[in-house]
Amino acid sequence: MKRSLLWSGLVLAGVVLSWVGSPMSAQAEPKHLLVVTVTKGFRHSSIPTSEKVLGELAAKDGSFTVDYVRNDDEMKEKMTPSALKKYDGVIFASTTGVLPLPDKQAFLDWIKSGKAFIGMHAATDTFHAANDKEIDPYIDMIGGEFKTHYPGVYDVECLNEDPKHPATREVPMVYPVNDEIYVMKSYFPEKVHSLLWLDKNPKFKTPGDYPVAWCKKYGEGNVFYTSLGHREEVWQSDTYQKHILGGIKWALGLEQGDAKPQSMAYKVSKEEAREGFKPLFDGTDLKGWHLRSSDGKESWSVQHGMLVNESAPIQHGTDLVSDAKFRDFVVRYEYMVPSNSNSGFYLRGRCEIQVLDDYEKGQPAPGGNGAIYNLEPVSKFVSKKPGEWQTAEVTMKGDQVTVVLNGEKVHDSTKVDRATGGELDRNIDFPGPFMLQGDHGAVAFRNLRVKGLK
Repeated sequence: MKRSLLWSGLVLAGVVLSWVGSPMSAQAEPKHLLVVTVTKGFRHSSIPTSEKVLGELAAKDGSFTVDYVRNDDEMKEKMTPSALKKYDGVIFASTTGVLPLPDKQAFLDWIKSGKAFIGMHAATDTFHAANDKEIDPYIDMIGGEFKTHYPGVYDVECLNEDPKHPATREVPMVYPVNDEIYVMKSYFPEKVHSLLWLDKNPKFKTPGDYPVAWCKKYGEGNVFYTSLGHREEVWQSDTYQKHILGGIKWALGLEQGDAKPQSMAYKVSKEEAREGFKPLFDGTDLKGWHLRSSDGKESWSVQHGMLVNESAPIQHGTDLVSDAKFRDFVVRYEYMVPSNSNSGFYLRGRCEIQVLDDYEKGQPAPGGNGAIYNLEPVSKFVSKKPGEWQTAEVTMKGDQVTVVLNGEKVHDSTKVDRATGGELDRNIDFPGPFMLQGDHGAVAFRNLRVKGLK
């Protein structure tokens, strides 16, 4: 009996010792983060709120602790190479200007060795290079640089690029937020993993790629950045707190998420491929397209998988023409036209399907959105609001054109036996290229694919 009790006690002690020395025990030890809010430029009024929120998140989550660097003296004390050894990462919460780091290169090397860097809002407005031809090593680490912002705050809809990532897992696919929105420079999408972005300018609503949040590797280190966080109300919102908490835990290695740059290459779906569709635009470059006028303004660019024309009324852009030519075909495409803008999608380079913001008119018109220009208006009004993506499917066989706009058939075998204006030539019955009108206003196209018909 005594031997049995002794044996049970030894077994129990062994289990306890095994548990104490297990990896789970090591993982339970919280990570240690340094929150830096030193500024040498503009100082955001939201900084006290950011410090409070980060402290509350750390206390509630329990997987990390926070310490603070609020002034030059604390930076000199807590951010020397030796002092950094006791931390697992840093948060730069709206830092600005040239910070008095004791050893900047050692700091960057420390991150590169496998530490976490988390940046909020003005962290990209820190350590600017002396001129636009150079990129500061800090900017290379964080992945982008503040260029400008428009006065005031704006209501925007951030697009969630990776709903599986910890930083965006609990963020809606379309995240509405009212905040100061940064326009970036020294940003290279092929070097970062996009998390949140805008597909239009925050103020003017013209199409384009405006990055909002991303993550990346820096050596062995994890870097997470979000440009949101100008306003106190943003910091206090539940969605933003989930956004940054997920980013923090990913950067610390506590949660897994992808950091590889996404490919913007466009591929048709398996179903469309079986039907015979092929891409007209691959989402990565202008290969397969050329300017109508070789000396015209180069207003077209590829941005985040979109074919974007940046054209102003004062300085017109240039039409873009496909190298490939077709006679009979089905072509599918999506387009975004901002307020009061105008473009066109030319079939065989001679017949224009109108691209126009006419949402407020609310009724078909001869030159309205989806009309066969100078020939026939749409049979029903289905235009979307400016800034929304619209879909089109156009079938041309002989001199018959059928158009399905935003899921509704608006032309049914309409006879097109002449050029409609602005054409490349008037040989309407011969094979010709597709042409995107670029001399009337800003526009974006994406997911262009075509199937030739016999």
